[in-house]
Amino acid sequence: MSPPPPTHVALVGATGSLGPAILAALLAASHTVTVLTRIGSTAAAKLPPHPNMDIKEVDLGDARSIAPAFSGVSVVISSVAASAIASQNPLIDAAVAAGVQRFIPAEYGLDSANAKAALLPIIKEKVDTQTYLNAKVRETGGTFSWTAIANGWFLDWVLQSTDILLDVKERRATLYNGGDVPFSAALLRDIAQAVVGIVAKPEETKNRVVYVHSAVVTQKQLLRYAEERDGRKWSTSVQGTKELLEEIKGAVEKEDFDTAYRVAPILGCSDLGYGCDFSDHVDNELLGIKEMSEAELRELVEGLL
Repeated sequence: MSPPPPTHVALVGATGSLGPAILAALLAASHTVTVLTRIGSTAAAKLPPHPNMDIKEVDLGDARSIAPAFSGVSVVISSVAASAIASQNPLIDAAVAAGVQRFIPAEYGLDSANAKAALLPIIKEKVDTQTYLNAKVRETGGTFSWTAIANGWFLDWVLQSTDILLDVKERRATLYNGGDVPFSAALLRDIAQAVVGIVAKPEETKNRVVYVHSAVVTQKQLLRYAEERDGRKWSTSVQGTKELLEEIKGAVEKEDFDTAYRVAPILGCSDLGYGCDFSDHVDNELLGIKEMSEAELRELVEGLL
């Protein structure tokens, strides 16, 4: 079967943690990409030029400023930072005004369809965005649609850029709920492939959350790979659901949303009640994503050391 024809897409947040991988995957699939950047921002200037890419500066808080940049665009992909998750409505309004057919909001994490996860900070904001998207679907009679992506942790990013799952520098780990809880996680490249897959299969992914992962792992599994490569035992401590919930509650009361947004995914990926294992409903095959082998997982962890 021949691949679907290229389309014109818009990407918001092309220079964050995930954005560059999405941009590269879209361009590799021969799509035309309009990158939206905030007026006055210099971040997009760092992107390598490409004949199928253009960059447009807009006021990301004003739908009237954004809408002209969506002219001729079929799919809008949002990859905005966590701090902007609750501020995607102007993008959605602009997409509807411009006749965009599909909007992919900035989800990329926990299962927002899980009732417990939906109550957590940052996940609640994602659910609110879905509610707004569904209202637009009804208003347009279904000419507008959306797809959200649940992928668990950004596996390579969280291992390489944080000390959340493994503290490589200090050779230690905080084992959440003992470290034996299996959770879904995805490589940045596989999340980007999910985006490309949604563009290619709009009907199969319409108005729902799709679930992808590169692997289902446990913290102790990752720790074992690290210790075997390092040739020594690492120090560990344990933190449970109750402690994590208290930390989130305290952060919200203090309006320390950076902390609340950081701890919420830790809780959600360390307690099966929050739906962190997607194994029985994953969309990998539909979207063209292959799971990692144990050897590939081990190589990823060993590369940290």
